[in-house]
Amino acid sequence: MKKSLKSLTSISLAGTDGQIGKVKDLYIDDESWFIRYWIVDTGDWLPGKKVLISVQSLTIQDWENDVLETDLTLDQIKNSPDIDTEQPVSRQQEKKLYDHFPWRIYWGPDMGSKGELAPLTESVKAALANDPDYHNSYDNPHLRSTYKLIGYDIQTTDGQSGKIVDLIVETENWEIINLVIEMGNWFSSDKVLLPVRAVTEIKWAGSEIAVSLSQLQIKESLPYEP
Repeated sequence: MKKSLKSLTSISLAGTDGQIGKVKDLYIDDESWFIRYWIVDTGDWLPGKKVLISVQSLTIQDWENDVLETDLTLDQIKNSPDIDTEQPVSRQQEKKLYDHFPWRIYWGPDMGSKGELAPLTESVKAALANDPDYHNSYDNPHLRSTYKLIGYDIQTTDGQSGKIVDLIVETENWEIINLVIEMGNWFSSDKVLLPVRAVTEIKWAGSEIAVSLSQLQIKESLPYEP
């Protein structure tokens, strides 16, 4: 099912023995556009605590009641590692989470292109061990807050064209498939859907996303109808 980011941030998350809290944000892998974690505010039962919960924990999507059910217990949540959800997540922090929760590691030299285990020869492992570029990539999980993308400018091949006002998520596999772009004063205030496959670069420092389309192509994109 396709859901907007803004609608997902009012969803409740439940454990096997009670309510965990409310989804406040989602962390995406900014290279693959897959959502890796929900950022959950635990509310009154753990005041001030926000936790990262992997989408791997999901068991039931109850959209009628706006509840996502997981296989986690409240005790697991209570004793989970403290992560600063206001900052990009490091691989070291992720390792702490995976030491605590029963999640399958999705990164590393033994992972195939689709996430399955792929055996490596000893020679390949030795080469990777001495490759600084590999270690830099491995140590950077590319996890970012989806809400930080809201308001980013869209840089087309021939100029600036609108801002991101929402994201569309396919909840079957938790992948972001579209950006919702508001055209602003250029052409009109209409909103259009921009496929993420058109994105060529996310410029986090400049709050900008570069795309492979022209201003006219953006204008002629599918209209967004909530």
